[in-house]
Amino acid sequence: MGKLSGRQKPKLHMGRLTTHVLDTAHGRPGAGIELQLYRVAAGTRQLIEQRRTNADGRCDAPLLADAALQTGVYELDFAVGDYYAALGLDLPQPRFVDVVTLRFGIADASAHYHVPLLVSPYSYSTYRGS
Repeated sequence: MGKLSGRQKPKLHMGRLTTHVLDTAHGRPGAGIELQLYRVAAGTRQLIEQRRTNADGRCDAPLLADAALQTGVYELDFAVGDYYAALGLDLPQPRFVDVVTLRFGIADASAHYHVPLLVSPYSYSTYRGS
């Protein structure tokens, strides 16, 4: 590898937060699901983003990126009950799975945090993706 000249600066890797929803009941992306992102501090939730998933079950841009991604605790709320109702599923009232809230921590603001949600009307799971 060559040396950096006096004018070039090394590129800093800035962090980002992304998500992806998969509808495991139908074997397809969770398209059109409304979600909210909150920052949690001192027991209080502060809404910082509100989005809707695209046809691939993702958001068109990261939920947070670069300086906006800070260490701390966050929550993502996914309106999956409304998604399944819009598909015409006959869901019991109250819905077994309605709003899925995932609480997670960002320990390294320079890293990529990917939070997938696998969901059906009766179950959900998540993990730290890549």
